[in-house]
Amino acid sequence: MDKKTQIILVLGLAITILLLFFNIYLAGIVFILVVTVLMSLLIMQDSAFHPDLDAQLSDDAKSIILKNSGNSTALNIHVALVPINTEYDVLSLAVDATHSYQFEEMIQNVKAVVTYENEEKVGFSKSFALSALGDQYEPFRPMIPLFKWK
Repeated sequence: MDKKTQIILVLGLAITILLLFFNIYLAGIVFILVVTVLMSLLIMQDSAFHPDLDAQLSDDAKSIILKNSGNSTALNIHVALVPINTEYDVLSLAVDATHSYQFEEMIQNVKAVVTYENEEKVGFSKSFALSALGDQYEPFRPMIPLFKWK
């Protein structure tokens, strides 16, 4: 636990104990609020240092675009393109940054295997099936489309 979390824990418990002498219901409300704040702080600490890379084909299918949508810089990125036997490396990709790798000809179907590390040297690996004619990832597409979603 870091210092902020410890301070909130100690102050919250002290306020709860003080309110316990005046009103048990008010002390219960403060205790629940303190536990909620502590849980949210601990969840935020667990989600730190997580880069999230996404690979897509460009509209003209002549380049692969890497985008880091995580909350940490991705380091030592290695991309292997399976059927065309091409590999390349990117040293780092900052948060919300993109990197484009150009090809001389158009690509129809390719599988991109991406391995990378975060700032704490924890390794990650993802694979993406990319197609020039196929569907791209749509983050707002519902799992069960009851109505027209576009």
